[in-house]
Amino acid sequence: MSNQHRSADAPSPETTPQGPPVPPLPPGITLAATPIGNLSDATFRLRSALGEADVIAAEDTRRVRALAAGLNVALRAHLISLHEHNETARLQELVDRAEAGERILVVSDAGMPTISDPGFHLVAAAASRGVGITVAPGASAPVTALALAGLPTDAFTFNGFLPRKGRDRRERLEQIAEASATQILFESPHRVAATLADLAEHCGPDRRAALARELTKLHEEVRRGTLADLAAWAEGGVRGEVVLIIGGSPHPKAADSSDSRVRSLAAEVRALADLGLRLKDAARHVAAREGVAVNALYRAATRQ
Repeated sequence: MSNQHRSADAPSPETTPQGPPVPPLPPGITLAATPIGNLSDATFRLRSALGEADVIAAEDTRRVRALAAGLNVALRAHLISLHEHNETARLQELVDRAEAGERILVVSDAGMPTISDPGFHLVAAAASRGVGITVAPGASAPVTALALAGLPTDAFTFNGFLPRKGRDRRERLEQIAEASATQILFESPHRVAATLADLAEHCGPDRRAALARELTKLHEEVRRGTLADLAAWAEGGVRGEVVLIIGGSPHPKAADSSDSRVRSLAAEVRALADLGLRLKDAARHVAAREGVAVNALYRAATRQ
């Protein structure tokens, strides 16, 4: 297992160059990515948009004031909070104002709005009314972590945060285990060890993965290895914002549990379980030997 460290100290606003001319902020809704840790990742378009917007819909208005101060930008906008608990209630006002020609800037605390952050419902409502929508792109934690992971990038799925427990969590873990594409997850530092242990159980301990934390910040770190390696390391405690990257399944096209071959193998799994082996261990043993997805085989065995 390897790791990587990189320092990233943001320059003071006084040393930041003026940069190229930026087109004026258009009427309608603009989604703007904000830095995920390093203030120097703020784009010229973000600086300009913060100063020009008529309305800024922010996940936390205190954070956007601090961001503007850090970028030496004077805000003239009316600030409105837009978070997961009030987004639906804010839709009508924001879409009406955008439709009337006001310039609405939408920002989250870090990264791109709508990506595990508020904004999706607003965009859907605005699109349904024909209101102009554009994006001022920038930093994004999922894509940054994917680029650093050293795992395939030709196809990937962003899963956000896993459900915390129950059937929904198990089903999502099974989907991740059987997917051919690289998988991206967010996780909180105090739950990441348990999540890595669950991933190792469902995907297999040797599945390649990476854990990225504190991206673009002073203590940025990327650890690469197997899920078993990462789970063992995380037991010692993890700090900071975390993104997990999991390699795709080596057997993504295994037959469904209704397939006759899987049903036949499920009978063998049940027979091994009758001899005293745990059903999950029996399914893992047979799946590894036959090259089928362990979770499809396990589900078939539980139905017999």
